[in-house]
Amino acid sequence: MELGAFSVSLSVKDINKSKAFYEKLGFQTLGGEITQNWLIMKNESCVIGLFQGMFEKNILTFNPGWNQQAEEIDSFTDVRELQKQLKEHGIKILSEADETSEGPESLTIEDPDGNPILIDQHR
Repeated sequence: MELGAFSVSLSVKDINKSKAFYEKLGFQTLGGEITQNWLIMKNESCVIGLFQGMFEKNILTFNPGWNQQAEEIDSFTDVRELQKQLKEHGIKILSEADETSEGPESLTIEDPDGNPILIDQHR
C-alpha cells in the first residue's frame, strides 16, 4: 500500500518554544505560517508538523501524491483507492473520504492503541 510522504503532526502548547527547540535539533522550516499556529519542519528526510491549538493528540500523517520534500510526484495511489483497500482489510474508517469526489481529500483511522492516522491528499 503506497501511503505517500510520512510526517508526525505534533500538538504543541507553544509553537514558538517548539520551533526553537526543534531548530536546536537541526530542523528547518519547510512551510506553514507561524502566525496561524502551524509550521512544517524538516531535518534530512524527517518531517514534523507543529500545530498549536488545532487538535488534541499527536497524529501520524501520510500525504499521497507528495515526496518527503512536499513535492508532487507523478504516480501515486489516490486516497479514495487507499480507503477502499483499508476497508477490504477490515480497517475501520473514522472519517471517510468522499469517494465521488476528485482531488484533495482525506481520511482518518486509528491504530490498535488509539493513535490517530491521517491520510491527507492535497491534490
